[in-house]
Amino acid sequence: SEGKVVKRRAKKDTNAPKRALSAYMYFSQAKRATVQKENPNATFGEIGKLLGDKWKTMDDKARKPYQDLADKDKARYEAEKLAAN
Repeated sequence: SEGKVVKRRAKKDTNAPKRALSAYMYFSQAKRATVQKENPNATFGEIGKLLGDKWKTMDDKARKPYQDLADKDKARYEAEKLAAN
């Protein structure tokens, strides 16, 4: 391979803390089963679109419990990241 630069990805640290989940991911985990029951013939992608549409139409008051979970998880992640270094 003349002239080509091969970039190698760094090995992933298996002891590194898991990244924090977003508020949307907490919402998705909580509501996925309900959306699947309401739409039994929906594909994985369609369920994702339905969840995304529900998330977009929610007001801040309805999103707050999921945002609180995400904030706690972010604080956990930051603390674990500092402890690891």
